[in-house]
Amino acid sequence: MKIIVRKRMIGTIPVFEVVEDTNQNKPLPIIVYYHGWQINKTLVITQGRKLAAKGFRVVLPDAENHGERIQTVSSIPSLTFFNSIHTNLFEFGYIIDYFKKRHLTTNFIGVGGLSMGGMTTCALMTHNPEINAAACIMGTPALTDYRNMIYRNATSRNIYLPQDYFDLTSWIPKYDLSCQPELLGDRPFFIWHGDEDEKVPFSQTKAFVEENPELNMEVIFEHAGHLVQTLTMDRIADFFERSHNEYLEELH
Repeated sequence: MKIIVRKRMIGTIPVFEVVEDTNQNKPLPIIVYYHGWQINKTLVITQGRKLAAKGFRVVLPDAENHGERIQTVSSIPSLTFFNSIHTNLFEFGYIIDYFKKRHLTTNFIGVGGLSMGGMTTCALMTHNPEINAAACIMGTPALTDYRNMIYRNATSRNIYLPQDYFDLTSWIPKYDLSCQPELLGDRPFFIWHGDEDEKVPFSQTKAFVEENPELNMEVIFEHAGHLVQTLTMDRIADFFERSHNEYLEELH
């Protein structure tokens, strides 16, 4: 099996499209997979290859301020970070529409990401019922709590934040999955998080899982830091394969 990694520009969005060679021009189930903070799409190619080997068309975008769109990180805490997530939310539908118009997708849509990309994934699940399955890897579904944590940390260290910080980030609660978990419905949702994560609080993810036992979640908590191992990538690929198979079974 030969996996192709093709560079595309979707409008102003640089992406890698990862797909099995003989499937390039066929309509396929699609997965958009987002990288984390201060890395880029190149560093999630291995995950993309594993998903493509399962028969998916995988799209790996560079988030705003990252990769080919790199910009200097603002000295104001969270400005560049939340701008990157917000732009991902704006661009998700545009990416899907691009492939739909070219008849390169089926009706199955998956989304996933690690760290900042996992936060993007959780936020997308609040407003995009067309997404069939999702994977949040060492991200947090509690964006409001994360925003508030940044505020507390900045003020305790006497670092400047605008006085209208909460108004400027007022979009965040509307995209906070932890505040409206019912929006997941029965869609399959994969979560992986290490309990020694030094960057994204494990406690936020753990609380979400414990407070929502009725959701269709596959959860793996491991004794690990903020790093994804190959086994986790394999589990993610297997999860999407199972979710797609279940989707096809329901159609029949």
